[in-house]
Amino acid sequence: MIRKVKPGIRVVGFDDGTFSFSSKLTRGNTILIGVVMKGSQEVVGVLSRWIAVDGTDATEKIVDAVIGSRFRDLRVIMLKGITYAGFNVVDVGRVNRETGLPVIVVVRKRPNITAMELALKRHFPDWEERVELLRRAPPLLEMIPGRLYLQTVGVDGRTAAEIVRVTTRTGLTPEPLRLAHMVASAVMTGESTRE
Repeated sequence: MIRKVKPGIRVVGFDDGTFSFSSKLTRGNTILIGVVMKGSQEVVGVLSRWIAVDGTDATEKIVDAVIGSRFRDLRVIMLKGITYAGFNVVDVGRVNRETGLPVIVVVRKRPNITAMELALKRHFPDWEERVELLRRAPPLLEMIPGRLYLQTVGVDGRTAAEIVRVTTRTGLTPEPLRLAHMVASAVMTGESTRE
């Protein structure tokens, strides 16, 4: 349990790399990057795993990256949404249970769950399991009206918002997520893209 949010709180933020439409057809892979930081100031390390585009392994790979790492003082896992590599849906509750760490999902736009469910029904034989993961996700908490939303497991909304503030240097995206996005895009395309 997090009682007080310190400026140097150890956080890992995960984002995925870009992928092509053809990789969706061939079930290719993309990189999943986790950037470990002390607050918003110091990068402590980077974790990486490969995940299947439109696969079902994102949850397992996030858990494996965290548990298998040397970073034993992590306090929080941050995710940039709950879908990675297309529709590789993360079971946020399982990540929390298996790592023992609170999970904060940070999203910039309110997701259209109805449209996501429709797309899953159209394109995936296992759509029911994926839709169930979407429905089990924690409710959205509006941190900045119309601009920033959180979902939390293992930590209350007020503490999660404070962690997001402490780990954000500029803009709206916490540094661990911003840097994970840059590294992941550089691995996949040879150059980082803007957050």
